[in-house]
Amino acid sequence: MIRFILADLRRLWAGSLVVVLLVTLATALGVSVVLQERALRLGSARAADKFDLVIGAGGSETQLVLSSVFLQPSPLPLMPGDVLARLAADPRVDWAAPIGFGDSFSGYPIVGTTVALADKLSGGFAEGRVFAREGEAVIGSAVKLPLGGEIKPMHGSAEEGGETHTELVYHIAGRLQPTGTAWDRAILVPIQAVWHIHGLGAEGHAEGAEEAEHDHEQAGADHDAHEHEHHGEADPDAALDESWTANAPGLPAILVKPKSIADAYKLRQDYRSGNTIAVFPGEVLTNLYATLGDAKQILVAVASGAQTLVAASLVLVTIIHIGQRRRQIGALRAFGAPRGAIFGIVWLEFFTLVAAGIGFGFALGFAVALTLSGLFSQTSGIAMPVGFAREDLALAAVLLGFAAILAALPAVLAYRQSPAQALRA
Repeated sequence: MIRFILADLRRLWAGSLVVVLLVTLATALGVSVVLQERALRLGSARAADKFDLVIGAGGSETQLVLSSVFLQPSPLPLMPGDVLARLAADPRVDWAAPIGFGDSFSGYPIVGTTVALADKLSGGFAEGRVFAREGEAVIGSAVKLPLGGEIKPMHGSAEEGGETHTELVYHIAGRLQPTGTAWDRAILVPIQAVWHIHGLGAEGHAEGAEEAEHDHEQAGADHDAHEHEHHGEADPDAALDESWTANAPGLPAILVKPKSIADAYKLRQDYRSGNTIAVFPGEVLTNLYATLGDAKQILVAVASGAQTLVAASLVLVTIIHIGQRRRQIGALRAFGAPRGAIFGIVWLEFFTLVAAGIGFGFALGFAVALTLSGLFSQTSGIAMPVGFAREDLALAAVLLGFAAILAALPAVLAYRQSPAQALRA
């Protein structure tokens, strides 16, 4: 029987190839949607795990997390600088790292922050060391720049027609270990240097605080992206001073490492009133996942509709195919082949084609998801793990079960054919 089926498939290779191709494409569509959505969830969740608590000015919690954790460029309102001083002195806080955005270099975002964050972000350095002076920088693992290289910060980005700062040129002092987050594509510099470049240094705290308050009232851009900012002076050899005072310039966000889980919840409650909001990135992602889940359901419905149309097309094709093979089936019956053998031949032949299409579809869907995740990781820096899970076995079983039922339809038609009528056709 197997030899007969293989010979039949070789003889009808063109039609068989079309069947396999249709099933492959329909299956790959559904599989790629499931794998890509799962990879996005896992990748974003792992990226958010690096940060326990984010504090920012009042506004959108989602935008605060997207900007501070995933480094998505967007103007954020500023909170008063004394928030940083209070957090630094709080016994419940292990460390509090201010971050400032707005500048870039060669497409990489420049983030102003502290030694604490740069030293603890990835758990170590692949090469070099943390910055120790205003003119030094630390780069993420995915930043394609050499150790010791120069970084000339640009206000905004080249696509937006940004202006290159001439006040300071950073030199790369170290490269971080991979984190699997957007920070792998970031250039970390002392927040002190960022303030000085933008005229918000120690000598301009009062003015910086006043400007921050103005921007906060207007819900304006990040302090590193002011439209009407003035440039200041920076000393590349200046030592870092990370003892924060109430006169610190306004800040878009502060990343906080609480000493315990209980401290994290207390801090979150304390800073969710007045001019600040405090969020757990994981909670914000849960809300995003709900939206993502709705989009996934729509895509899955589209994929299921495509698969249903393919199944209907295959039924029509097989019915026509069985009609064209009536003489062959009649000859087999005339030579003594039992009805069960005819049923088995037709069923196994069709099931083999559909099962092969399902197998190729899973492989193609995996390849598509892997490619899309790779492209996303290159642009965002977030590692997107693509892989099959246990529930995918259930999906494969459902599809194979459906294929078995679908294959029974032409097999039943062949089973019910009379040999005499088939030979006369």
